[in-house]
Amino acid sequence: MIRNTGPKPGTDGWHALVDETVIEPSRPIIDPHHHLWTSGPLKYTLDDLWADTGAGHNVEKTVFVECRSNYRSYGDEKLRPIGETEFVVRTAEKGRTQSDKAAISGIVGHADLTLGEQVSMILEAHEEAGNGLFRGIRHVGAFDDSGSVDPSLAARPCPYGDASFRLGVKTLGKRGYSFDAWHFFHQSSDFVALANFAPNTLIILDHLASPIGVGAFANKKNEVFDDWVQNTKEVAACENVVIKLGGLAMPFSGFGWHEREIPPTSDEIVDAQKHYYRHAIECFGPDRCMFESNFPVDRLSVSYKVLWNAFKKMVADFSEEEKNALFYGTAARVYRL
Repeated sequence: MIRNTGPKPGTDGWHALVDETVIEPSRPIIDPHHHLWTSGPLKYTLDDLWADTGAGHNVEKTVFVECRSNYRSYGDEKLRPIGETEFVVRTAEKGRTQSDKAAISGIVGHADLTLGEQVSMILEAHEEAGNGLFRGIRHVGAFDDSGSVDPSLAARPCPYGDASFRLGVKTLGKRGYSFDAWHFFHQSSDFVALANFAPNTLIILDHLASPIGVGAFANKKNEVFDDWVQNTKEVAACENVVIKLGGLAMPFSGFGWHEREIPPTSDEIVDAQKHYYRHAIECFGPDRCMFESNFPVDRLSVSYKVLWNAFKKMVADFSEEEKNALFYGTAARVYRL
């Protein structure tokens, strides 16, 4: 760990220590993955989102992804996640008159997919509350029992093999909704089985199927990468799966940027991570890939401006058509924006 005596990592003052000129500032971007919290250690409001999306990159639209924020505190427990959709709709409406700001244009909510076909009731409630913005469900499957990752992220048993859960995922597809999945790199075989069980459900795999680089995996970076490479090939064979390119700035990925006195530059990010991104794009193709910010979680390690500069540098040699897919087109199609 590098001893930090300056601004606290993840804060505006810390991010300001590395300032870069925005690359390709006119390129249209959809950020298909961010959260909002009104309180807590990762508090992130609409103003914070606009400060980041307005920092120089041409972010036109965003997709909010569930984060257990602003649930209802009353009524049927199964329906409490509807409060999050209601909250995001209210937030999005505040921005409708701000034509120069990024617009929250889609919502991925939460429902307990172990309800199987009965999840339809929850989907109908999300749709009613969503004011035309509701697009699908995320039910996190991340599980790791090595003690390497914060238990709040990894302690819940993975539901992918549960028969009712699989039926819930299949029900999403039948009703025209997508499923956002998030798990760790070593869970890919269970995920492939799930994707094959519900071939008519569009599944979005978040955060590059997160490799872990801390705890039991801290000294196994090459082995983790090799496993991740093979697993990514197997996941890409599932034609109903698309992948989000991002999330590698989360602290458990093991790059340690959140512990430094100075945040990383875009060149440092490219040097450390480009091989992950390029392999995923090679496996899935640009039409099944979309860059994501995962803010404010990845904000712990890097600024929005620097992160999107890194993304643009990673694919600088791609065609204009391929770039458009990665930064805009795939997200627009997948989330029906």
